[in-house]
Parts: sequence; structure tokens; C-alpha cells
Amino acid sequence: MSHAGLVEDMDALVRALQDSIVGGLEGADGGARFGSDAWERPGGGGGVARVLADGAVFEKAGVNVSRVEGALSPALQAKMPGEGPEFAAVGLSLVLHPRSPMVPTAHANVRLLVRGEKAWFGGGADLTPNYLFEEDARHFHRTWKAVCDRYDPAWHPRFKEACDAYFFLRHRAEHRGVGGIFFEDLGGDPRRELAFVSEVGRAFLPAYLPIVERRRALPWGERERAWQEIRRGRYVEFNLLYDRGTVFGLETGGRTESILMSLPPRVRWAYDHRPEPGSEEARLLDAVRHPRNWL
Repeated sequence: MSHAGLVEDMDALVRALQDSIVGGLEGADGGARFGSDAWERPGGGGGVARVLADGAVFEKAGVNVSRVEGALSPALQAKMPGEGPEFAAVGLSLVLHPRSPMVPTAHANVRLLVRGEKAWFGGGADLTPNYLFEEDARHFHRTWKAVCDRYDPAWHPRFKEACDAYFFLRHRAEHRGVGGIFFEDLGGDPRRELAFVSEVGRAFLPAYLPIVERRRALPWGERERAWQEIRRGRYVEFNLLYDRGTVFGLETGGRTESILMSLPPRVRWAYDHRPEPGSEEARLLDAVRHPRNWL
């Protein structure tokens, strides 16, 4: 069975999503614009990195698409489902690092992988605040529940639990943020799952931009900025130590600049930093150590 049509449709989808998400984020920022950087992968495929820097709202934002194909290394063949050396991967990935510590970092991605007769989708979205606003976490999770429920009411609790399990820094005993959804290889009708990942992509702006609008004008100072940079350190640790997308991209010869676009522009590691008991910083730390049902 050929999955060529599925690959073409996914490619068209992620490019359309890139355009719409970039447009929405530029409108929210109100000043800076995304650049466009097309690249080619030796061995097959390429992509387009869209990156915004030093905006009014976003200190760094990236919305990237890629479509790569070719032969897997023997090591990756041993780890990936499917048969044979040839593979194809199509995806969209975005990471947003706001300037204000009061506006949370956000991530989302959707992807299709094909190897031999097997084709499967994956993706998700998660929210990483520096300061906890429960209203924001509830809104984020409600948005994803509404998307999941249109396909299967069992999906949201399952994907929320998978997100909490995946975005976990074992060496810190902390989750990266307040979660969201994470799914991989649902095993159903590929066309139905293509429709689902399309809805996931379209739901990102409604899930995130209302939070940006609520928090962008809140005051902050050096204390909040320092805490933001410490929390960004956790983000870096996760992406370099555990993130499967980062590992897969690097091991398949993807473009390093695009893959590491997810890293924040300013970060710090303070030795044995412990927030004051009862502080807002300590409240956030408690939330990422003890996942909740935000609904």
C-alpha cells in the first residue's frame, strides 16, 4: 500500500498551518515579523524555518515545517516501527518564548511518519508558564478536550496523561509545565487521523492567544525575569536530554539550526536555587511537581 497521497496531503496541511499560525502570531506581537529560511536536506527533502526575534511580545518564536525522506541508519531502523530502510517524515513544529515572564512559553507539533507499509501520526501541545494562573491552564486544557471529544471522548484523558508522562524531567522530578496533550501512533484510519491533526493545528491559536492577551500587560521586574530564565533552563534540559523530535531530527540529518530553534535566547542556571516558601515561584514549582486535572 502506497502512502504517497497521505504524505502529499500532510505536506499541504502543514504549509497552510504555518502560514495561518505565523499570521496570527504576528498580529498578536504587533510589531516584529517572521523571516523565512528555506533549507534542503542532503539525502532528500527539506523545509522552511519561520523565525521571529526581538518582538514586542515574543522574544523568540519559531514555526517550522519540514518534509524529509531517504534511508534510515541501521540504528534508527532498529528503533522505528515499519520495515525497510526508506522513510518519509512530514511535520510542523512551533515553540514560542515570550518576553514577559507572565506570558507562558508554548509548544505544539503535528507530524506524519511513513516507513514501508506503516504510516502513523503524532503530535501535541503543552504550556510552560513561569507563574501559575489557573484560569490559563483550564482554558488551554478545555480547548484540547473540545478537539479530542469530536473524535473520541476517551482521547483527552489519555493524551493528557501521556503529555504529563512525556514532558517529565526525571533528574529534576519535575514536569516541564502544566501539560496539554501528546499522542503517537493511534492505529486507526489514517484519513480520520489526518483530519484530527488538522484540527489540532488549527486549535493552537485559540488555545494560546487568549492567554497572551490576558497576561502581556502585567508588570514584571528583575526578580521575575531571573525566575523566567531559570525555568527556561529546565526547558533546555528537557529538549536536549529527552525530546524525541530533537533526537530524530539530528539523527536523520535534519537542519541543526531549525531543530535547535526551540531553545530560548536567554537562560540561566543558578546553583541550587530554591524559591521562597509561599512565594508565587514556589507555587509554580508545586504545580509542575504534582500534575493536576485542570478540568
